Amino acid sequence: MTFPRPALPRPHRVDLLIAVCGLAGGLLLWSFGLYVTHDHVFGQRWATLIPLTVMAATEALRRTAPRFALIVATLAIVGDQLTNGNLATVLMFTDVVYAAVLYGTPAQARRIPYVMGLITVTTTVVCLVWWQNAIALLVGALTGMVSFLPAVTGSIVRNHRNAAEAARLRAEQTALLAEMDRAQAVVAERARMARELHDMVANHLSAIAIHSTAALSLDDPGTTRQALTVIRENSVAGLEEMRRLIGLLRDSGAKTEPAAAPTLAALDALVAQAGPNGDPAGLTFVLDDTRESAGALPAPVELAAYRIVQEALTNALKHAAPGEVRITLAQGPDALSVQVTSPYGERPGPTAPGSGAGLVGMRERVALLDGAFEAGPVSDGEGRKRWRVRAELPMDRNEEDRT
Repeated sequence: MTFPRPALPRPHRVDLLIAVCGLAGGLLLWSFGLYVTHDHVFGQRWATLIPLTVMAATEALRRTAPRFALIVATLAIVGDQLTNGNLATVLMFTDVVYAAVLYGTPAQARRIPYVMGLITVTTTVVCLVWWQNAIALLVGALTGMVSFLPAVTGSIVRNHRNAAEAARLRAEQTALLAEMDRAQAVVAERARMARELHDMVANHLSAIAIHSTAALSLDDPGTTRQALTVIRENSVAGLEEMRRLIGLLRDSGAKTEPAAAPTLAALDALVAQAGPNGDPAGLTFVLDDTRESAGALPAPVELAAYRIVQEALTNALKHAAPGEVRITLAQGPDALSVQVTSPYGERPGPTAPGSGAGLVGMRERVALLDGAFEAGPVSDGEGRKRWRVRAELPMDRNEEDRT
């Protein structure tokens, strides 16, 4: 059984051009009888052409097979020393050594300079011992110029290329990370805008939906007039909130006054506004602020607490059974507790559809502050079910950085 011999890779066209030029230059020197030395083992004129041709062939493989080319070129340069010698052969050997370091494997790139340095030192020592004169030093210097110096030059160029490639990769990674950060910032900003839009407008739209349903289902002029009054008030308030949000989203270069973020001090007004909206559903609203002092809290905590209460009241207007909706605020040493409970069960009056986005928004707000959130039915101890929304908001000063 015979195995096919591996074929050498196809030479690069630049390497072929170098090989042709080197061979042509060597033939020109040979035609004029310009040799490096005379009176060697093979003093025939044609003998110089053999190492020249072999060396030109290795030049064609300097990039695609650098290790093989260096081995063959080393044999060719040794053979050239046994003839009259050709300067083109020596010059091509230096290029093969340079290319072996530049295009070879990392291991070859590390070893070849050391090997060439060892060859230079060994040649110098042997010549000194053999000749015992200054010519040996000259031979050693020439050996270093055609072997060690090209290897060192190739190593320097390779290191510079590797450094440039590493810098390019770092630049690409930096650009990729910047793009990822930008995309995450856009997603976070869109989520924040969605929460703000939902929290500001959903309350008014829910009241409009409930009262319009009541006005259409009840044939009572007084009830209809009252419902239309509430609808108009919520429409105007919702339009104002939309205009304010649109103003914030306009060109940042526009000179607009920043809108003040709602605080817990505005909860009384929020609960008072929810009262008329909850009348058709038989809902009453009670604010129970058990905090010892109503001092200022970190702005992110106050905004999150206000929006959670606002959304919980909106959900109560949509789904709660008739009864009392209670908002409870409690402040501990490290956290603010917000709890909203409402009757849980079937609702006889008109309802508004829900999408679940409100619970998602509340959960996201609490998560931004590293707090705890829960929402679901619970028992009030008297056998009645109530829907409870509860959030624990840490009051760490680092909240400013997290938001």
